[in-house]
Amino acid sequence: MHVSRTWGARPTGRDSLRPRGTSIRSLFTQSTPRNLESCLVKNLLHRRLLIPAIIFFAIAITMKSSEKSPSPHPGFQSRSTLQQSLDRLMEKHPGTIVVTEVSSGKIIASNNLRVAATSLQTPGSTLKPFVLMSLLELNRVDSTQKLICHRKLQIGSAHLDCTHPISVVQLNSDDAIAYSCNSYFAQVSIRLTSNELLETFRRAGFDSPTGLSENDASGRIHPPSNNDQIQLEALGADGIEITPLELLEAYRKLAQRKRNGDIGKDAAVFDGLEHSVAYGMARAANVDDMKVAGKTGTAASRTNPRTHGFFVGYAPADKPEIAIVVFVRQGNGADAAAIAHSAFAQYAHENRAK
Repeated sequence: MHVSRTWGARPTGRDSLRPRGTSIRSLFTQSTPRNLESCLVKNLLHRRLLIPAIIFFAIAITMKSSEKSPSPHPGFQSRSTLQQSLDRLMEKHPGTIVVTEVSSGKIIASNNLRVAATSLQTPGSTLKPFVLMSLLELNRVDSTQKLICHRKLQIGSAHLDCTHPISVVQLNSDDAIAYSCNSYFAQVSIRLTSNELLETFRRAGFDSPTGLSENDASGRIHPPSNNDQIQLEALGADGIEITPLELLEAYRKLAQRKRNGDIGKDAAVFDGLEHSVAYGMARAANVDDMKVAGKTGTAASRTNPRTHGFFVGYAPADKPEIAIVVFVRQGNGADAAAIAHSAFAQYAHENRAK
């Protein structure tokens, strides 16, 4: 038979452990030894069970929270100010930026690394230093000889007029890199054979994964079959597509050569990269208190008529420590160089603070 509890019924459970009409606190003020001893024992057991339980659940909740919100950059204990700077810089610029340590090749900061690793793009004028290196090493070019810039340039149906200042009319190899003269490189690139140009880009690693990121893509290099195709490929306008990471790794290796004093016949290349930032087409990347070397590139893809922009380079130019690539999906090389400027400036600021 069910008996319902009434207000006058004897309490059960925890309430049954104390006399009716008393509170827990009152038990500690009563002088009855039996009551005091009983309460002390029960209070001790209560604490021994409750406190460990609270600690256990607190740890469990903390671990669960950490699983849901992993560090945005695995491998880093905390986000560096350089990393925060890159994230801010790319908020309004679809694309990617990656910074590596020249000596080790380790990525020290990045934004949108997946794009850098997998997006195949026409690299534009960023290929010119590698074309010039081959020409110099094969003795097909005298770095001191000046050639006339014809400014207007049409190769097949492609219009690739020079955009450097009109006052720049005659250029040697150093100037051609600094001012990114299409006319100069259209004239000298056909001194290379199709196979020589192909091997130039393969040696640079433009058809090989870099290993800097998981599942990074390999670039595509199409063997040119005539002079027009050699010119277009040497200018990075057609016939070749590479990832930003492949471009970065190629320039990092250039920076290593500079760092180790391994210049060889390529002094004009390294000088041109420094002058490009100092007063040439990449001057938007210039930093007042740190010498920077680098190159811009502007191109359009087959699927998108709008241009995209690259900047790739290293600093400090005399003894490089970091290499940077910036790729912007919509824009030009100057836009990418301006972003690189802020990244270089932040790196210089952090080094001064140390």
